[in-house]
Amino acid sequence: MDEEYDVIVLGTGLKECILSGLLSVDGLKVLHMDRNDYYGGESTSLNLIQLWKRFRGSDKPPPQLGSSRDYNVDMIPKYIMANGALVRVLIHTDVTKYLYFKAVDGSFVYNKGKIHKVPATDMEALKSPLMGIFEKRRARKFFIYVQDYNESDPKTHEGMNLTTVTTRQLIAKYGLDDNTVDFIGHALALQRDDRYLDEPAIDTVKRMKLYAESLARFAGGSPYIYPLYGLGELPQAFARLSAVYGGTYMLNKPECKVEFDEEGKVCGVTSEGETAKCKKVVCDPSYLSNKVRKVGKVARAIVIMSHPIPNTNDCHSAQVILPQKQLGRKSDMYLFCCSYSHNVAPKGKFIAFVSTEAETDDPESELKPGIDLLGPVDEIFFETYDRFEPVNEPSLDNCFISASYDATTHFESTVVDVLNMYTLITGKVLDLNVDLSAASAAEE
Repeated sequence: MDEEYDVIVLGTGLKECILSGLLSVDGLKVLHMDRNDYYGGESTSLNLIQLWKRFRGSDKPPPQLGSSRDYNVDMIPKYIMANGALVRVLIHTDVTKYLYFKAVDGSFVYNKGKIHKVPATDMEALKSPLMGIFEKRRARKFFIYVQDYNESDPKTHEGMNLTTVTTRQLIAKYGLDDNTVDFIGHALALQRDDRYLDEPAIDTVKRMKLYAESLARFAGGSPYIYPLYGLGELPQAFARLSAVYGGTYMLNKPECKVEFDEEGKVCGVTSEGETAKCKKVVCDPSYLSNKVRKVGKVARAIVIMSHPIPNTNDCHSAQVILPQKQLGRKSDMYLFCCSYSHNVAPKGKFIAFVSTEAETDDPESELKPGIDLLGPVDEIFFETYDRFEPVNEPSLDNCFISASYDATTHFESTVVDVLNMYTLITGKVLDLNVDLSAASAAEE
């Protein structure tokens, strides 16, 4: 181990694996270590026995739940936007050849006590029961504006500069009511709270366009895709990729102590008495806990059931977003459901997650509005975990620390963190102009 590396990556969570893959492809010499004897860190995938050990303290789950190894339960489940940044990163690194994706069946939003399909185009807006007849026409006009909007063609801007006009001002121009704004902002643009209303509208318009383009990509019921066997496949695919480019992976390395020189710059990592030298360290918050601060916590329920989420048209995989306003909360709640159709559970079984940014210390009652939508459950596990963000100055210590995973059940915020870290580490912006059709061969 006594070699010198450009970068040592600590932890095999999704963010760390993507970065290790990107840096290896860039030609850097990368050593990737993890204190655990399994891939994935916080974002690992568990079989039924592992799930039982973690939440019930025993290794004997009830036999009626089926075979343990038919379960691949992601601890940080997130759907992937079909045209989003993560797919572009996967294609950029060519890691798609190790993964098989399948479209997600449904995308829904909770509104006035009911679950509705998210309307994403002007035609769907006209059919949606979310709006009355006059509101539908107004919404249709707004959708057409967004669909036609092209940043580099001022003729499509209708006299508005979306880098200065706020989302609230843009929406006022189309006369949309609060109810419509709620599902557009949270279920289409995937904003996590209502701060976006007073920020430049360009971000929300781009997010809406991404949703519509992703939806059109597979002509399915949602804009999302998900790997067969779950996200646990992603870190391993990146490990394979890194090895192809000469990266070294070591699991089960205890301690992993980061070493600093007298100027406070990172100079290596020590494990089991051996030190590997390096210029930079990339890690999750658990490896450098003195350089992060707690910024919140996530409350979640993991549920095993024998049916899809009711009122989602029998979708075997679906996301339901519950906007904060609908629940009188400060942040949104998310439902995620996946099943044997993505090989994450035995035939006839469904895995659901309910997650939100915790606002109390009582996850069971806080998550109740989401759990109530699930119908009868076979098993339910509750958990909260703290969210950390780095507070160090990477230009001074050469430590690049990822932020903890948030409560969202889609990947967009995770990838933003990865791309920002990539730029900090390398000084370059990752070029994501790739041929998106490269990922479509693997769908089924």
